[in-house]
Amino acid sequence: MSETPAQPVQFIAEGDPEVRLFGRTARARAEQVAAKAGLAVGEVEDPSRSRILADMGFAWDPAWLAELKQRPGAALMLDGKPVLVHVPAGTGPDADLSGFEQLDARTASLSYFELRKRERPFVLPLDPANPLPVERALYDAAYKGVTDVLTLYLWRRPAFWLTRWAAQAGMSPNQVTLIGFVFCLVAFWQFWQGHYWSGVATGFVFMVLDTVDGKLARCTGQSSKWGDVFDHGIDLIHPPFWWWAWLHGLGAAGHQLEEVYKVGLLAVIVGTYVAGRVIEGWFKYRFKMHIHVWKPIDSRFRLVTARRNPNMVILVACLIFARPDLGIELVALWSVLSLIFHAVRLAQAENVRLRGGAIVSWLDAA
Repeated sequence: MSETPAQPVQFIAEGDPEVRLFGRTARARAEQVAAKAGLAVGEVEDPSRSRILADMGFAWDPAWLAELKQRPGAALMLDGKPVLVHVPAGTGPDADLSGFEQLDARTASLSYFELRKRERPFVLPLDPANPLPVERALYDAAYKGVTDVLTLYLWRRPAFWLTRWAAQAGMSPNQVTLIGFVFCLVAFWQFWQGHYWSGVATGFVFMVLDTVDGKLARCTGQSSKWGDVFDHGIDLIHPPFWWWAWLHGLGAAGHQLEEVYKVGLLAVIVGTYVAGRVIEGWFKYRFKMHIHVWKPIDSRFRLVTARRNPNMVILVACLIFARPDLGIELVALWSVLSLIFHAVRLAQAENVRLRGGAIVSWLDAA
């Protein structure tokens, strides 16, 4: 029987260990992840259809599921034991794996387009007595490899424990996003009033929750189109409002600047922010990848480029010396320099294409 769009690949979970990962049973979580990947879940195994058999004695990075879905006749192996096996349509239930393409989980590596990284996806035996190593691995697998310095290093571990607690408490990613949004609004108001330290503290809570909601969605398999729009919409829109509020609060904090100068600073910050986003969008449209993953220098610059988190580092550093006015001036300067960097990189990429060269991410070329 030929494969048709009406017959998606089946996902058959074999076993049901008594262990919970991020508040859900291992099997329920695996089946939800499989459903998100477009597999048919909860059906009786049908030998006339392609199906992926999953040994629930193991935990695995969801990237493996997406990879195996595209590779009928492939088996993911760990120390000689099958973990995920894509059995082609028309093959009986006791297929001989000797003729299958065998992928060694200890040596194979994949490129994550969505998470902007290249590494070896994990496969681990699932120990019901100690699920924490698997939860850590799932969390790390959900983390972007190319992002800003604060997200990548400062609150990676604290955000793990918050993600785990939120999952065990039964919170949805959208609930975390909503709570974070409230903190975002409060931070805006505190900056507007010139209460910079309390605004920074409130803003940092929002920034951590902004990490938690996405990780919670990926770790529990609860990602949704609306949640993605809600989360990324807030991320995209709020930074200029924060910088506007920071400028407005300078008077109340005793560091008033000339109104014309403040308007000019805001125009520079917002203008470069919008232009930078346009460059990123155009690069992705033209070359089908993020500008931050073209070359290693682009990934390194993403750590500090003029986005919200690196800008907050500048502002806090100046706030320590009681100079919130200097902080926002340096944000404007860094925004201009960052825009120049990305504009040059876009021009260089266009030049490579004009000369007949290929624009390939260093993550894929590694």
